[in-house]
Amino acid sequence: MARLCQAILLFIVLVAQVGTTAIAAELNIYSARHYDTDLSLYEDFTQQTGIEVNLIEGGSDGLIERILAEGELSPADLLVTVDAGRLWRASEVGIFQPVSSEILTSRIPGNLRHPENLWFGLSKRARVIVYRDGEGFEVPGRYEDLANAAYQGRVCMRSSSNIYNLSLMAAMIDALGEDAAIEWARGVVNNFARPPQGNDTAQLRAVASGECGITVANTYYIGRLMSSDKPTDKETVAALKVVFPNQAGRGAHVNISGAGVVRHAPNRDEAVRFLEYLTGGKAQRVFAEGNNEYPIVGDPSGPIAELGNFAEDKVNAVVYGERQAQAVRAFDIAGWR
Repeated sequence: MARLCQAILLFIVLVAQVGTTAIAAELNIYSARHYDTDLSLYEDFTQQTGIEVNLIEGGSDGLIERILAEGELSPADLLVTVDAGRLWRASEVGIFQPVSSEILTSRIPGNLRHPENLWFGLSKRARVIVYRDGEGFEVPGRYEDLANAAYQGRVCMRSSSNIYNLSLMAAMIDALGEDAAIEWARGVVNNFARPPQGNDTAQLRAVASGECGITVANTYYIGRLMSSDKPTDKETVAALKVVFPNQAGRGAHVNISGAGVVRHAPNRDEAVRFLEYLTGGKAQRVFAEGNNEYPIVGDPSGPIAELGNFAEDKVNAVVYGERQAQAVRAFDIAGWR
């Protein structure tokens, strides 16, 4: 009988061990951020919590479509992407679920998270005016100034279909009204030095080379050039000056990288815990510096800290999605392709 009891106890222990292994904590992240520094955060989170991180990378739209196709059986716990407009798209098709977390709501400003806490900003960037040093024209202090006739033939821009320009136009519509925003876009189009083309880096290089005199760009593109060891990048940066627009008014337009917990997340608690981890001091530095962005919590570090402090537009970033259709229409009417 004693041997039988021992055998039963051993069986119970083995079953318990197998069960523990089978339900080891994990977290499945679908991410549109592709930076090696993010991998160090996943590793650190696992070391601190014992929660294994499984990563699926892809483009924002592709990951959204994948989660929708997977439906209730999706293994996705967290969707991480860039631009509030994309986060809004995901929330509109029902990707996210609301999260109640005092840590997140106390650390992340209200304008940088969804009003119903469907998604949260994790790092941010400003869209600034950049001009060539010594250009000889009056330096614009507002986005609105780019439509002034004084800059005719001097403005370079990327396509209106770019999500960053769509978000900026959405913010302009919210601040000025749709009619005034269309007139602004028409003025900018009249000032084009060339048809819209290339990414933000291409605009910066065009300004530095003298192909045009002025543009707008996200600060992290400037930070990449500032941190580069390439002589051509150093030459580009040396030729440029940066203006944080609308400092006497609503402030500079800011956008975010952010994330939300997926609606059918099998590991919801782990996902929330990871979001809270990402708003901590160490993670914020790594998360922001991985792409030369500004942290949501704390002071900037790295190259972009050299650009100085600025006042930011406090409009809720959800506006960039809500007014996205209007932004598309405004660009079309203005002839900004």
